[in-house]
Order: sequence, then C-alpha cells, then structure tokens
Amino acid sequence: MAEFQVGRKAAARTPVVGAPLLSVRDLSVTFPQRGGDPVRAVRGISYDVHAGEFLGIVGESGSGKSVSSLAVMGLLPSSAEITGAIEFEGRSLLGMGDNELSRIRGAELAMVFQDPLSALTPVYSVGDQISEGLRLHDSSLSVQAAHARAVELLKIVGIPDAERRARAFPHEFSGGMRQRAMIAMAIANDPKVIIADEPTTALDVTIQAQILEVLETAREITGSAVVLITHDLGVVAGHADRVGVMYAGKLVELGTTDEVFHEPHMPYTIGLLRSVPNMLTAGTQRLVPLEGRPPSLSALPRGCPFAPRCPVAIDACRDIEPELLEHDPGSVPPHVSACIRAGEIARGELSRAEVFPRPEPLPQEERAQTTDAPVVRVTDLVRHFPLMKGSIFPRRIGTVRAVDGVSFTLQAGRTLGLVGESGCGKTTTILEIMEMVAPQGGKIEISGKDVDQLGKGARHALREDIQIVFQDPMGAIDPRLPIGEVITEPLWVAGKPKAERDKRVVELLELVGLDPAMADRYPHEFSGGQRQRIGIARALSTNPSIIVLDEPVSALDVSIQAGIINLLEDLKDRLGLSFLFVAHDLAVVRQIADDVAVMYLGRIVEQGPIAEVFNEPRHPYTKALISAAPIPDPRIERARTRILLQGDLPSPTQEISGCRFRTRCPLYALLDDASQQVCRGSDPELTRHGRASVACHHADRSALMDQVALDRAG
Repeated sequence: MAEFQVGRKAAARTPVVGAPLLSVRDLSVTFPQRGGDPVRAVRGISYDVHAGEFLGIVGESGSGKSVSSLAVMGLLPSSAEITGAIEFEGRSLLGMGDNELSRIRGAELAMVFQDPLSALTPVYSVGDQISEGLRLHDSSLSVQAAHARAVELLKIVGIPDAERRARAFPHEFSGGMRQRAMIAMAIANDPKVIIADEPTTALDVTIQAQILEVLETAREITGSAVVLITHDLGVVAGHADRVGVMYAGKLVELGTTDEVFHEPHMPYTIGLLRSVPNMLTAGTQRLVPLEGRPPSLSALPRGCPFAPRCPVAIDACRDIEPELLEHDPGSVPPHVSACIRAGEIARGELSRAEVFPRPEPLPQEERAQTTDAPVVRVTDLVRHFPLMKGSIFPRRIGTVRAVDGVSFTLQAGRTLGLVGESGCGKTTTILEIMEMVAPQGGKIEISGKDVDQLGKGARHALREDIQIVFQDPMGAIDPRLPIGEVITEPLWVAGKPKAERDKRVVELLELVGLDPAMADRYPHEFSGGQRQRIGIARALSTNPSIIVLDEPVSALDVSIQAGIINLLEDLKDRLGLSFLFVAHDLAVVRQIADDVAVMYLGRIVEQGPIAEVFNEPRHPYTKALISAAPIPDPRIERARTRILLQGDLPSPTQEISGCRFRTRCPLYALLDDASQQVCRGSDPELTRHGRASVACHHADRSALMDQVALDRAG
C-alpha cells in the first residue's frame, strides 16, 4: 500500500551566533589561459557558515558559485590559482597537503555533486561505494558492518528495498535515486558541513521535493551545516536561513532569506526575483527580463560589472566597483550589498518597482483576432514500442506504453500546457503530432485535416502550418550555417526564392528582438537565450498558425527565461498563434498557458482551464505536482505543507492493474478497503468535474489529502 507522506513546514530559524564552522575570506580563483587573458572565476568572496545553518548561494550560470565550492573542497585542478583564506574549525584548508585534506573530505566536509552519474563509479555497486567511504575514515569498521551501515543510509534517504538496491550499480538507478545515493554517501560519516552543488538540477519537481526533504533530514540527523548552490530561488526560499547572491565572480548581496527576498538592496537581486514566475501570481502579471548577458570573466569592464545591464546605473557605477556594505543598520546577521545606490533602495528613495519595472502587455489594438475553432485535435492517441532483448536473435520481451490513449484539443489563439514528470509521454505525444503520419492508434487532426487521410502533397503543405521549437537550440540548428540561413532553411525547403528569404530574415530577426545585422554570424557566437530566439524565428519563417514548444526555457537561466516567455506571449497575441507548450516547470506553464493537461504514464489524468486545474486540483497526482513546486517567497514557503510522492515514476513497461497511479497515490493510502478495490479493479476514464476533466475514481474525495496533510504537519 502506498504511504501518505507529508513534507515538513520550513520553520523560521533564529540567526546563529558564535564561531563559524567554515570561514571563507577574500577567496579568489583564477584560471590562466594559454595565449589569452586569465579567467577570474571568483573574485574576493567572503562568508561564514555556522553549525546547523543552511546557507543558499544563488546566481546565473558562470557567476562562480560552483568554482567557489570546489575551491573549499580542494577539488579544483592544479592549474587554478587560489588566493585568500579558507578555514574549517580554525584550520586553514588552503595550506593543507592532499593527504591531510583527504582525511577531512568525506568525514567532516562532504559534497553532493550536480551530476551523480558522473560522480559515482560505474563499475562498483552503490553499496560498495558508500562502504568504501565509511572504511576510509574508520579503519576499524569491518566489511560486514560497513555494508550494514550503507544499507541503513540508503533507507534513511528513502530508497526502497535498500538491501537489494545496495547491490545495484549506478546505471540501474533513476536520476532521483542516484542523487539520494549521493546524499547517503555525503552523510555517511556525519560531516559537519555538506556542500550541495545544484542537487536538484534536471530533476522533476516531485523528485526535487524528495531530495530537499532528504537534505533537511540529513541536516537534522547529523547536525551539519548545509551550503546549497542553486539557480532556483524557490528552492532557496523554502530551506535557507541566509542567502548569498553572486554575479561575475563576486558576492553582491548577503543576508537572511527574509531580508534578501522581501527587501533586496542590489538591483541584480531585484531583477532576479522579478524575473521568476510565481505559482500564485503567474499569468496575472508580466515577468521582468534582465536584458544583456553577464560580462566575460577574462575581460571585465571598469566599475560595477552589472552596470551595463542595470536600469538605474549612473556614471559613478562605471568608474568604481562597489564593495559589500551594510545599508540596514541593526540587522543580525548584517544585510550587506554591493551597489552605490543600495542606500537609496534601502531607505525607499528608489522604489524597487522603479528599478526593474514590469513590461506592459501588448495593446489590445495590436492583438490578432482569432476564432474558437480547434486547430489540433488528438483522439485516443496510442504509441507503443516493442521492448527487445538479444542482438543476434532479438526477441520481444515486453511493450513500452509511451502514449496510451491520449485525447485533447488545442483551440485557435490559445496555449495548451502539457505537464508531467519525465517519462510520462509528453515528448512522444508531440513527436507523433509532428510526424503527420497515420498513428498506431487513435486520430490526429491538424487545422481540421485528418493526417491519416493526407496525400504526400497535402502533408507537405500542412507542414508549413505547424512548426516546432526544441529544448536545446544548439542541438537543433546546423552550427556550420550563418543564422540567416538557419532561420530561412524551411523556406529553402519550400522552394522560395533567395530575395524573398533575405527579406524574411530581416523581418524575423526584428520580430524576435535580434539585430538584423547579426544574420551573417554563426550560432556559437550567440548566448543561450539568443539561440532560443533564433529557434523561434526559424519556427515562424513559414507563417505557421501552430507552434509546438518542447521545454523551450528549461535550459535557460531565470533572467533569460523571462525574456523568452514574454516574447512568446507577445508573438501569440500579435500573430494569433496557437501554442502546444511542453514543460515540467508548473510556474512557467501557469505563466503562459490558457489550458493545461497533466500526463502520467502515457495518459492524461486531469485537464481543463489553467486557473481551474491549478486553483482546485482534483487528481491526487496534480495535487502532488502543485504541492511540490517551490514558490519564491520564504513566508509562503514556511506556511506550506507538501504532499510527497513515494518513489519514482514506474517504468512504462510495467503492468499495473487498475489505476496506474495507485502505486504512488497519496489518496489511495487513506481509503477504505472497498474504495481501494475500485482503484485496483479498473483504470479510471476522464470524467467532467466543474470545467475540468479528471481521471480518478475518488476525485470528489481528494480534499481528504489536504486535511490529513494539515493535521500531520501540525
């Protein structure tokens, strides 16, 4: 029977005083470059970490977060030039030799890496790797005792069937389980400080919630301090006591979580916070993009590195780089920021809303008129793949039910969000639509035409009406072509003359906010956000009415993500486009979508208008997804209770009788035997509940989960 697990409420903690466990002073890391200027990855950062404290360090990619943590652990390459001081319990780590440092690493200082598959050794079982860490730091421990402890640690971090899993190899674990195994290894010797470097990157929101719960449990069990490095402000809001914000290799703001989130003094912090979609307000107001990109760390500009992107920069900002100063006397610990106008912001003379004002929506007169006609209709779509074994004499041993009876409608001028965990069938569904051939089962209609009935010419013509934007723009475009040719490639395929293609390039680059003079540049000369704009321009080249977007912002920093989301919203309104938007970030989906469909193991379990589904979710899976999504507001996060799903998404090859969600369903655990028998007996169909449709036998009893969660959270 599935267990109903509730995540703890984050408590506001009393600031810690006394001698710090870890003290970093004026730390700088420089990487020499052959034939070029050195890269100053970290430039004089200072911070303290006290016993039991949870410190979050945030910032855009390339700001120096990970490099600073690797310097603390002594894991940087020998070519790195490190200056400053790193002291752990009064001992200087920078002056230690490798052997001496190895005795501290893993025992007193531990690290959870961003990519556990690269950090774990593929040829040893997970249990043996945890045992090895135990015996390295305690030679008196027997092999049997170390194995028993490894199994116990895997149980603590929530890995089911720990005895069997301890004998498994890393490739046999899912991403979430590998990350939990890394945490088990990190806490094995009861360290005093755990550094977690982007531990939830690329994980589904449900698995992310489990990982963060495990980190909190580890902190309570070992009494250790945690340094969490992340780009996700929502994660920091719910767990950190203090937050440090990094930009261009330096700390630009440091203070308690409440102060930094509610009263930021640094314009960069203000911009970051206003660029993040909030589950509670998404869709009601525009996001604030941070225009431009971070400076090169090998050629920093004079003065404040953020000045070229700062809307309130003055001449003095371009002369001198400001130091971290306190602008809020009396705050304990001190709230410091590096901005010459921070005092004006702290005193209210310069409003935070004025620093980064929200863009205005597109005027009504510039919006295209659309009808309510369906432009994509999918009915009972099925896509199964054979599971084969053997290379010489292959035989079928099972079936992968990637898409197993999906139905939805996309209306003209609207955005339908398709959400769910990785492996639930979202991408397979959109690829089936884009392939435009007779489906294995069911029916696909695009612009009123059944793709099964199309001839070659009609199918070729229809392809111009539906285009796709991929998750990885660099992987989807030819790096050997200048972007002008990349963008007009669909027109070249359609046989359009060169003069028409050249004219269209100028129109498209202006439409997506890029300079037409860039048409002769190559893809590697652009940033990630600019490359995604190029991908959008290419999708628009044939004047389609439908655009499929497959995780278009998941690989982007939040500051760049905001600009892409705003661009997509403007394009939809101006051109009357219809979007099929695939994502796992629920806040992004709520920001951009009009309707939403929630997928689980190849089926849609809930769908309807976005406000209806997000404000009153009725399916237990939808409730768990929304509950797990972090909100970038520490006061709200502390008041929330989370409904945690147990385990990972089952394999689509697995035969599950009855409701396919019942093996992880929090509501199932609360039902009586007769009601559970209904769940075991049949897989529910989508049934109307209000304006939404829900595939749950007991959708009208889903409020029971909320009440139990409140009771248990206490």
